[in-house]
Order: sequence, then structure tokens, then C-alpha cells
Amino acid sequence: MTTLVELQTVTVTFGERHVLDQVSIKLERGQITTLIGPNGAGKSTLVKVITGLRKPTSGKVIRQKGARVGYVPQKLQLNSALPLTVDRFMRLVGRYSENEKIEALKLVGGVHLHHSNMHSLSGGEMQRVLLARALLQHPDILVLDEPVQGVDVNGQLELYSLIQSLRDKLNCAILMVSHDLHLVMAKTDHVICLHHHVCCSGEPEAITSHPSYVALFGQQQSEQLALYHHQHNHEHDLAGSPIGPCQHHQEQKKQ
Repeated sequence: MTTLVELQTVTVTFGERHVLDQVSIKLERGQITTLIGPNGAGKSTLVKVITGLRKPTSGKVIRQKGARVGYVPQKLQLNSALPLTVDRFMRLVGRYSENEKIEALKLVGGVHLHHSNMHSLSGGEMQRVLLARALLQHPDILVLDEPVQGVDVNGQLELYSLIQSLRDKLNCAILMVSHDLHLVMAKTDHVICLHHHVCCSGEPEAITSHPSYVALFGQQQSEQLALYHHQHNHEHDLAGSPIGPCQHHQEQKKQ
């Protein structure tokens, strides 16, 4: 595999607080990586570092020269008083031909939405349009922040299958930020659990079979989404705080 982005012991500090603490990860071409973690774990900051929107306080970010990044945001706030069609919305990202826009919509199964009103789209339709807009940039790295938020279970399964097919067709690296590991499990190659540091990572099959690894419960309130058990002898409570000794922090203290 070709490494498109590599983070080497990246730390991001706000004030005296480490939002990211010596994070080392790689995004490989042709691989789907899912990033999970409780609210406040640093996922959004990590995405900003990967996309180049934030510089690390320390550590190194290595990007393959010329690698393009496509980003699909978690939420899109539209002014309901402003008329906006899908076609016009896609034009906002840059000057692309009509054929390029149609081809991008074809890739996501959304050609029929070309002249639809953005305000009338369902959650699943909106995500397809956002994906199509990101694909206009012919990304080598596609970053999806909670790509199935606001979509029903059947729609989520369809979107995960679509994301997998895009990886196969475009041979790009895909990073998905998700709080629900169970639905995405069958469609991802690698899982990273983040709580300021990389708590644990590996192939999804290994993670689910490990008795002390990750258990994710609930989807009610964003601040109560995650309960994780980690193979490095600690777990996090619903607020995201470590319970019991954490091998990572113990090793840091020794240093």
C-alpha cells in the first residue's frame, strides 16, 4: 500500500491541555480507516491536522506530494430563505463542467437530484450530494465526518456500501469519523480508537473478538454515545474519562 498521510507523534495543545497527545497514524491508498472515540476525544482536531487546517504543536505530518483531499462535513447549515439547487451548490466548490458534475453525481447514485432543491433533500440524499461535491476534486484522500448522521438504519447501510464502492472505484484512502462501530464494522479495513492518544487500533475483526477492547453503547445524546473498553488495561466512562490505570499514561509518567 501507498501511504498518503502519516502523522508521527503529533501533539496539539490548547493552553496547557493536550487535545492530541503523541498520535501516530497512517492513511493508506485503497484502505478505509474508521476513527472512533467519545465526544471531546480530539477527533475533530485530528481531522483538521490531516486536512491541513491545523498545524500540530509538535510532531510531524508527512503527506504524499500532490495528494488531494476531499472533505464531507458532519453538518451543513443552509439559509432556508436562500433558494439553492443541487447544481448551484456544486458550483460553489469551483469551476467544473456540467459533465464533471453529472459524473460525480453518477458515482454516488444521485443524478436524479441534479436540479433538486437542497432544502428538500432527505438525510441520505444530502449525504450523497455532499459526497459528489467532494468527488469533484478527484481526491486521493476522502475524509468523512459522521457520514451517516441523520440517516435511518437502511440508509446508513446503503451509504456504507456506497463508500466502500467509491474506495474500490477510485482507489483512494478513506477516513471515516464514526461513533457507531457496529454498523460500519463490515465496511472498514482498520479501526483507530482515539481518546487524545491512540488508545488502540487494528483490524475490525481483531477488535471485536478481543474481550477487553471496545464496546460502544447508545446513540441518544452526543455526550453519552460511547463506552469503551481498551486492551491496554483501562476503559472510559460515558463522559470520556479514563477509569482505572492507563498503560499509555503510566508509560509517559515513567519517561
